[in-house]
Amino acid sequence: MTRPALILASTSRYRRELMMRLRLPFSVEAPGVDETPQAGETPAALAQRLALAKARAVATRHPHAIVIGSDQVADLDGLALGKPGSHERAVEQLRLMRGRRVVFQTAVAVVRHDLDHDGQDLAAVAVTFRDLDDAEIEHYLHLETPYDCAGSARSESLGIALLSAIESDDPTALVGLPLIRTCRLLREAGLDPLRHADGACA
Repeated sequence: MTRPALILASTSRYRRELMMRLRLPFSVEAPGVDETPQAGETPAALAQRLALAKARAVATRHPHAIVIGSDQVADLDGLALGKPGSHERAVEQLRLMRGRRVVFQTAVAVVRHDLDHDGQDLAAVAVTFRDLDDAEIEHYLHLETPYDCAGSARSESLGIALLSAIESDDPTALVGLPLIRTCRLLREAGLDPLRHADGACA
């Protein structure tokens, strides 16, 4: 039986690097989804909606493939913080979060149209930021330029120094793709990483 193609519906280098840990051949494709929040949408609901929309958008173009979509939103007491996109916005985000507990809501969806399969899950990672001063924020941003990271926090690099604590049952979720949940969803879609791992990204 031919193994279905595996596609990551994301151009994020962080998610691509995480997927490579599973040693499954996969390709990447931009989903082209509007990521504008809807009125009254919570950060968790936003992340879940976008993860599923990304996976479905690519799966529509590849109905016999298994497609993974993911999205991450930083939740500061109900305020959604996404990718800052600029230095000024990143400074604003980090000033808001310093000394506070922030929940990074990371959603993942796995869609397989030929089996009419939609699976999804949400990993919440609670992060406590240190009481950072402005000089620390500026130095970090100039070194890391994390303008493509939700909440401006690149935890897998120098961003770990921003934090005093992390609480999670799926540690890769903070980087952008919860691999424990992703593996379960892939098994449910008919692809077991432990049985099919043999390569890297195509």
